[in-house]
Amino acid sequence: MANRPKTSYKKREIWDAEMIRTALDGCKEPKLYIAMNLAFACSLRLGEIIGLQWDNVHISDTDIAADDAHVIIMQELSRVSKDARQFMDEKDIIQVFPSMMNGTSTNLILKTPKTVAYILRKWKEEQEEVKSFFGDEYYDYNLVVALPNGRPCESRVIEKEFNKLKEKLNLPNVVFHSLRHSSTTYKLKLNKGDIKATQGDTGHAQIDMITDVYAHILDEDRKVNAQRFEEAFYANCDLRKITPPREKKLAPEVTNIVQLLQDSPELTSMLSNLIAQAGAKAN
Repeated sequence: MANRPKTSYKKREIWDAEMIRTALDGCKEPKLYIAMNLAFACSLRLGEIIGLQWDNVHISDTDIAADDAHVIIMQELSRVSKDARQFMDEKDIIQVFPSMMNGTSTNLILKTPKTVAYILRKWKEEQEEVKSFFGDEYYDYNLVVALPNGRPCESRVIEKEFNKLKEKLNLPNVVFHSLRHSSTTYKLKLNKGDIKATQGDTGHAQIDMITDVYAHILDEDRKVNAQRFEEAFYANCDLRKITPPREKKLAPEVTNIVQLLQDSPELTSMLSNLIAQAGAKAN
């Protein structure tokens, strides 16, 4: 029998803890700030972050006092073509968000997926203020990371802001997903290579591949690992005083126009062409 070729893994470029601290301190975009904290502290994927709903965020006084503040990942947000949805299992689709325009071939959907508690609490308070400002024009899908009018925030919006932040702070050019790998590396260093606790905390796919070897991942191990992480990275500061940047309060009608452009690359391209043509005629 022929031997299987050995699987080789390309080394991923990541930020170290000092780079991530620089990025967080220099971040002025509120949705990106929240997303980066969740990616690094909770080892979440971007689809899981933008699909997270407040019902699955446990940050009450009781949770925090008991060192049990946590998030539960049950879904992720992604854009799927209507044709592709025909081949998906209906039970895996939790919600289909309505399109802003008729005739689009894709939809944003919430589907089942393959501790920064004080920051999240402050963010929720600010989100409630924005919700009050928009009133009936707010689309309340209960999402943690949402656009100012409540509609889902696509991954490309976070990635665009992340790229701008890297350039502004002159940080190494990594992808947003690398924050998850930075988190895993940092946790392994803190717990002296305890792969069992780290994999249980980050939920990497390798857990399924080696279930026979690591059959029991104890919740207590995961809690201790999370506590070490908090103490090391967020040390020497009162987390209750850490606040995410404030969301700019645009008029509802302006925000809806912005959202319309963000949801429709075709419309954005058409508008850009019209502006270019108007500029050419003016010259």
